[in-house]
Amino acid sequence: MSNTLKVGVIGTGFIGPAHIEASRRTFLAEVVSLADINEEVAREKANQYAVKKYYGDYRDLLQDEEVEVVHICTPNYLHYQMSKDALLAGKHVVCEKPLAMNRQEAEELVELADKKGLVNAVHFNIRYYPLVREAHEMVKEGEVGKVLAIHGSYLQDWLFYETDYNWRLEPELSGESRAIADVGSHWLDLVEYVTQKKIAEVFADFATFHKTRKKPLKPVETYAGKILQPEDYQDIPISTEDYASVLLHFEDGAHGVLTVNQVAAGRKNRCSFEIDGSRSAIFWDSERPNELWIGRRDRANELLLKDPSLVSEEARKIISFPGGHNEGFPDTSKQLFREIYQCILEGKRGDFSFPTFTDGLREVVLCEAILRSAKEGKWIRVN
Repeated sequence: MSNTLKVGVIGTGFIGPAHIEASRRTFLAEVVSLADINEEVAREKANQYAVKKYYGDYRDLLQDEEVEVVHICTPNYLHYQMSKDALLAGKHVVCEKPLAMNRQEAEELVELADKKGLVNAVHFNIRYYPLVREAHEMVKEGEVGKVLAIHGSYLQDWLFYETDYNWRLEPELSGESRAIADVGSHWLDLVEYVTQKKIAEVFADFATFHKTRKKPLKPVETYAGKILQPEDYQDIPISTEDYASVLLHFEDGAHGVLTVNQVAAGRKNRCSFEIDGSRSAIFWDSERPNELWIGRRDRANELLLKDPSLVSEEARKIISFPGGHNEGFPDTSKQLFREIYQCILEGKRGDFSFPTFTDGLREVVLCEAILRSAKEGKWIRVN
């Protein structure tokens, strides 16, 4: 068997190139093809990213016998059909989140992947910061004690102005929920992973601060550095949330709260959580990912810096550089993909360590419960 895999990437917006780069950095794969919205765009992107083959139709990529693993990096509404088609074509699949637009679609993908015996993963890459894994190990080993409360947020400012616009604002492309489904899902996956505790019940409050946004009628990148005139915009009503706060009840009695806000000035991409336990507390912030704060009642607090000599064996597995050599967002995808590719190359199936379609289904179920709670104004059981 070859010691490297042949990878195809569908979609080359923001996250597609990140997948291409991270895939290459694993040293376990070669990105041999990509697909995009049409042949012209695909050709341009293939030249830009030094990919030898390109397709204007993703189904042609799936017929490429050389491709063994497919990465799906397209808008949300395409994930289900593309994942299904890839599995039916016998390809292992790495899909961006959300896995699907609803529970029924996600359940179908979980069942199909299992039936086909193919490796499947969802890009919940935030799990792969070394100090997130260290936090997971600390909770697991009882260093935090009994988990009492979990709180945190995911804050961004990329939609701060009414002239900020993206396909994620359109429900037919992104889904009924935006802030929660887009980045809240990362936080929810993260805290369930770190604590190994399931959220049992949710109570959500949503807000849309920009009820109308101005959609550019001209390609924004073409006019970079120039000011668009009022006639260059179209007013679009917005139905999805800019902001959400969600109260959480965990299955063992722990309580929590999540705040998500995509109009938080100055917060570029800040995912943070604090876990308050009966022995200590831990706090982590994605904008300072190489630091883990450990809170104590009876002695000085600690600040653990990412260093392979200071962390657990499990955290060491996803550290590539010595202490003082910072690792960040691009490294998380590299470490995730490395685990996925190793499973494929070694022929492992079943008990995967990385987030799978089952985890993708879990986040779809959580998001649907949160959306229902926001609509009905009451606690909703997650089941």
